[in-house]
Amino acid sequence: MLKAGAIIFWLLVWEVASLLIGEELFLPSPAGVLIRLAEIIWLPGFWSSIAFTLVRIMLGFLLSVTVAMALAVLSYLSRPAELLIEPLVKVVRATPVASIVILTLVWISSRNLSVIISFMMVFPIVYSNVLEGIRNTDHDLLEAAEVYRIRTIKRIRYIYVPSVLPYFSAAVKAALGLAWKSGIAAEVIALPDGSIGERVYEAKIYLSTPDLFAWTLVIIILAFLFERFFLLLTRLLSRRIEG
Repeated sequence: MLKAGAIIFWLLVWEVASLLIGEELFLPSPAGVLIRLAEIIWLPGFWSSIAFTLVRIMLGFLLSVTVAMALAVLSYLSRPAELLIEPLVKVVRATPVASIVILTLVWISSRNLSVIISFMMVFPIVYSNVLEGIRNTDHDLLEAAEVYRIRTIKRIRYIYVPSVLPYFSAAVKAALGLAWKSGIAAEVIALPDGSIGERVYEAKIYLSTPDLFAWTLVIIILAFLFERFFLLLTRLLSRRIEG
């Protein structure tokens, strides 16, 4: 209820600001944006643009999560591996998205750029959180598992995984939004044909502010649904392990 009230409050602020400015070019009203969104849904290429961007950002995110988890485990098991990976993580975390986009365009096609950018932006977050989760595993439980000679697979399932899951969930929540923002930013710069980024850029070029807001709303909705889906998967995995 409180969340709904907060959303209504900010929509009212938006509506009032739009009325005060009185110019759709600068700030369209919420109703105007929704009407425009209802119109562009039926335009040719709308759903294909969503599919184009969604598939690539999802692919980049999933690849990044998989690689980051594998390297976090490797770093936990091997100090030399951690020392080798750490500088790469720090460089990726500190480098601006625009710089990575421009550098990456030298080597790969713009059509797959959002995969690489999403991958690189998500990787440091998931890697650091998973590694921290492994390190904070209860040492008393590990010692007990050693004393009672519990098999490695059971140690992973009943000791390590429950310890890592809260860190992993926090990483996923933070990384999902970043994956979308960086992926769309990459598309706006590289302009791959048929992408959401291209539609956003076109709206900006033609000074179609309602279109720009409508596509931004689409991005927010997709990011929200994407986040809920993966957090639900994480909760289901947690319940399965605990059960």
